[in-house]
Amino acid sequence: MKSYHIHFIRHGAISETLQGRYIGVTNPPLSDRGSADLRRLDHDMDYPYAAVVFTSPLKRCVETARILYPSIEPLVIEQLSECHFGEWENHTADELMGEEGFSRWLAGDTEVKPPHGESNADFTRRICLMFENIVDGLMKTGTTDAAIVTHGGVIMTLLAVYGLPQAKSFDWVCDNGYGYSLRLTPILWQRDKVAEVYALIPKQRDDR
Repeated sequence: MKSYHIHFIRHGAISETLQGRYIGVTNPPLSDRGSADLRRLDHDMDYPYAAVVFTSPLKRCVETARILYPSIEPLVIEQLSECHFGEWENHTADELMGEEGFSRWLAGDTEVKPPHGESNADFTRRICLMFENIVDGLMKTGTTDAAIVTHGGVIMTLLAVYGLPQAKSFDWVCDNGYGYSLRLTPILWQRDKVAEVYALIPKQRDDR
């Protein structure tokens, strides 16, 4: 039976995240360190083959996709963007502790919405709908190998919803430039909307 392989890759590092700031739709480019680290990973390790590459529209993801898959023009998908943190964008947790609703949001209340931002519930609905559309498109076209270059929050949330083994979102944390490979079979997907998480990426090269 045909199976479909989808490889989630978190974008390279940006300076603001290293400072502990909430960066959702704020759009900085990769830092010099982030670009260098990606090129080193690409040189020293193996990223999986992909016939098509989907990416968030934000610079840090598009730039990552072009570094890791330079021969493939990425398909930019607006709905693969990170959560919109509204007025909490570009602030640290310490700076936000006095803000109304922040402690509840930090504790996992999915309905709390940052001012002029997006609740976790809305974020989850958005990215789940897009992921299911991507899977449906791959199956309709028979495209069996795809990469999705996106954000840590997107990866963690989607794997918590669809991934096997079942785990909470924070169990799927990954570093910049790393990610997970999923295997989907049409019968299991159509019946249960789940997929097997079978590998961490990138992998050590066989010749090392």
